[in-house]
Amino acid sequence: MKITILAVGTKMPRWVDEAYGDYSKRFGRDITLELKEIKPEKRGGGVTAEKGIAAEHERLLAAIPPRARLVVMDERGKNWTSVRLAEGLKEWMAGGDDVVFIIGGADGLAAELKQRADVLLQLSAMTLPHGMVRVMLAEQIYRAYSILNNHPYHRE
Repeated sequence: MKITILAVGTKMPRWVDEAYGDYSKRFGRDITLELKEIKPEKRGGGVTAEKGIAAEHERLLAAIPPRARLVVMDERGKNWTSVRLAEGLKEWMAGGDDVVFIIGGADGLAAELKQRADVLLQLSAMTLPHGMVRVMLAEQIYRAYSILNNHPYHRE
């Protein structure tokens, strides 16, 4: 199974890259976690938030692999536990589905993309820095994987 995180934003601090890299290497051969950074649209100079979101939307659509489950991160999405995420991961693996998690830019995501999502998922009701979201999402995906494999990383 291939899991892709599409994240609007580039040039993250070193600690973000290192922490993400640490989690992405923990999976066995049955799961690959890949990060694809999407160039954010520059704001200002006549580029409104709406125009920026539209440009980022086109870049995101171009990066979504065909026939992949689409999980869009949104503070108004479903608030799953780590165990529920593990159940979702198990369902997707059983169906042979690849999964794409999408993290939007500073101004959010296009409504069309949220409507297209198979799951609208909340990592937190609070607004979080985008780099932190990458790390926390990678950790939660690894935690879900460890739950499915009865690894002692997760404790109930």
